[in-house]
Amino acid sequence: MTGRAERLRGERTPYVLATVVRAERPTSARAGDRALVLPDGTMEGFVGGHCAESAVRDQALRLLASGESTLLRITPGAESDPLDGLVTVSNPCLSGGTVDVFLEAVIPPALLHVHGDGPVARALADVGRAAGFDVRPMAAGPPLPDAAAVVVAAHGRDEETVLRAALDAGVPYIGLIASRKRGSSVVSALDGGERVRTPAGLDIGARTAPEIALSVLAEILSLRPRPAPAPEPGPAAETEGCRH
Repeated sequence: MTGRAERLRGERTPYVLATVVRAERPTSARAGDRALVLPDGTMEGFVGGHCAESAVRDQALRLLASGESTLLRITPGAESDPLDGLVTVSNPCLSGGTVDVFLEAVIPPALLHVHGDGPVARALADVGRAAGFDVRPMAAGPPLPDAAAVVVAAHGRDEETVLRAALDAGVPYIGLIASRKRGSSVVSALDGGERVRTPAGLDIGARTAPEIALSVLAEILSLRPRPAPAPEPGPAAETEGCRH
């Protein structure tokens, strides 16, 4: 199971690790049983019979969409539970039994492709990894399908080829490390070149390679999609809260 999980991480495949943490007979699962749930609903491993597997699969697929983790309780006749972080579902199987399964969503970190091997490119790799990115070198081929960003810091080598591949792939952030004049010249020759940010990075007065890398990572983070804010409590909720 551990080897399979490592391969999935290497392939950047999201999955949910389901681990039985408590089981009451007559359930067939035992504490420590584990399974992997993949985005297509495939389950590898064992966390109980058909009813348990179905409940685990349904909840795991929801978690893959949110990136969260939770504790799932499958028990006869129960529909809800007041404990925070616990989702309770009814076990419809005649065999009965209660099983608690911890569901951990494992989502690949944001992928940053860096093209180049100079000081700025190396600094981008170091700063990017420190910020939690999966940093990978990019040659003249297409970026991986789930790339969050492509940054070209190659001092003129294969720049247009890499930028064109990133544009064709619809990568959300594409940056070119170059002077304003040279950067404008490069992107003007590209179809859709207006999407390329050059000089890449926020204007923070960066001069050294690590500073430039920091400004680029800051720009990537500033442009990433943000979750919608939680709704403000209504009058009823505010009034109820004042009673306590």
